[in-house]
Amino acid sequence: MAPSRLLQEESVPAAPATRPTVESLRGRPRAQVLIVGGGINGVGTFRDLALQGIDVALVERGDYCQGASGASSHMIHGGIRYLENGEFRLVHESVVERNRLLRIAPHYVKPLQTTIPVFSTFSGLLNAPRRFLTHRSGKPQERGALLIKLGLSLYDAFSREGRSVPRHRFVGRKRSLRELPRLRPDVKYTATYFDASVHNPERLTLDVLRDGLEAGAGARAANYVSAVGMHDGVARLRDELTGEEFDFAADVVVNATGAWTDRTNEALGAATRYMGGTKGSHIVLDAPELLAATGGREIFFEHTDGRIVLIYPIGDRVLVGTTDIDAGEDLEPVCTEHEIAYFFDLIQHVFPGLSVSSDQIVYTFSGVRPLPRHDATAPGFVSRDYRIERSARLGNGPVVLSLVGGKWTTFRALSEHLADRVLAELGRERRISTSELPIGGGAAYPSDAEARERWLAYHASGDGATTKDRARAEVLLERYGTRAQDVMAFLSKGDDRPLESTAELSVRELAYMAEHEQIGHLLDVLIRRTSLAFRGLVTTDVLSEIAQELAPLLGWDGERVSAEVDDALRTLAVSHRVQADTLGCVRPEGAVNV
Repeated sequence: MAPSRLLQEESVPAAPATRPTVESLRGRPRAQVLIVGGGINGVGTFRDLALQGIDVALVERGDYCQGASGASSHMIHGGIRYLENGEFRLVHESVVERNRLLRIAPHYVKPLQTTIPVFSTFSGLLNAPRRFLTHRSGKPQERGALLIKLGLSLYDAFSREGRSVPRHRFVGRKRSLRELPRLRPDVKYTATYFDASVHNPERLTLDVLRDGLEAGAGARAANYVSAVGMHDGVARLRDELTGEEFDFAADVVVNATGAWTDRTNEALGAATRYMGGTKGSHIVLDAPELLAATGGREIFFEHTDGRIVLIYPIGDRVLVGTTDIDAGEDLEPVCTEHEIAYFFDLIQHVFPGLSVSSDQIVYTFSGVRPLPRHDATAPGFVSRDYRIERSARLGNGPVVLSLVGGKWTTFRALSEHLADRVLAELGRERRISTSELPIGGGAAYPSDAEARERWLAYHASGDGATTKDRARAEVLLERYGTRAQDVMAFLSKGDDRPLESTAELSVRELAYMAEHEQIGHLLDVLIRRTSLAFRGLVTTDVLSEIAQELAPLLGWDGERVSAEVDDALRTLAVSHRVQADTLGCVRPEGAVNV
């Protein structure tokens, strides 16, 4: 599932500093291809085209991975539930790509053990064909063991190509409760299989972007730049941090703006009606009892309304989701009290003896899946597959290719297909495949615990050491993959010290992010360069110190620093359900009050 993380990040005063990324576009206002949209699909296509030697530029109106890509369920999966929709091509492609990402992006994509609790044997056998044929759920009817067994057997069959995970297994009630003793006592079976997870989708997106930028001198990308118009066949771009506008010409424009695709096309002068996204929300809990109850597994199941939901341990936090509601025109939604009540209800559905409360929520996020317009089709049955729509040239303008749909798991394959369409428009041929090309810090990533120990020993204390702090090296390896060695080299070339407000960052690492990762706002560090917000580790001291350290790096004056802190507080108030008049309050442990 890939909804959109749009946390209503409010505007702040313009940045006085000139951004090199924007100047690279203004200084050479033309490329063969202009990609609009910096989510994972736009960035993946950017990387692919740059590797083919194409002169390609990308602009994103917010931050990279700020929209749908950043608000996903953090899963890399084949989509077992799409089998009952008849989307066999998508499921096959998804499991192949899941296996592939485990190989080429092992620093961020990890195997995920998933368990389905099953409470009946035969239920759903008659309802499943109706769902398959009509794409309507009708009266919710639980999927029983036979139906789930059939689905998992098909799933295993699709997974044979490039298999990287074990086959599924079914166990009965006694063993199920022995393995997961906090489950509902009337559970009859549990079915366990493996998919994969991506704990840091934002950082993986940045890694893919970095690959594209390093693939060729002509590749350029800038965040906080939007496409606001088209005149005389030339796109009009606006720097969202300064308000300045400029022209940019291209032979092909790729619209990869997800749920915003129709609005982007309208701005470019060719209105469309392709999109019909659905809203998805999640909550993140600091709930040790619930974390222990999951046994380190994702619990994936059907709730009483027929919606497939999940309880998913990520580190020392638990992610719970997700809803599936027609979004309409609201492309910047927030998680509502009604949805939060729904999440607590689904927790009780499988773990009835657990006590979980709203004061354990450390983060919420909500957004819009970039799905096609679906009229009367129920949201859960809208295709998660993708297609590419072509708009012919208008006068001397560029060809516009609009991406409709797409999911996280298939971003590499989707990007390859979209890049091939662009190459055909340009009369060029593919010269390199990305199918087995490691992504960024996934190259030479330690394959097991022993290899990880060797890597850390070499880089933290051995011949290649650029830091003597092993714990710090582990944090950097987790955050950057093997690109951590470049980060550590950067840190060693200046006066580095940890921040006083958090052990997660240092002064020089912030400088590295400012120089190499296009920080536009304080929130970029909290939400998308680190997991501080996701884990509920943001304090007022953290906000203030990071903003003060970024100020000289990004040309912020005192007014801008205050505005950035205020903006971050307002946004995190939404994501933590905090009212503006309580922002001055912090809990004793330092997290923003919820």
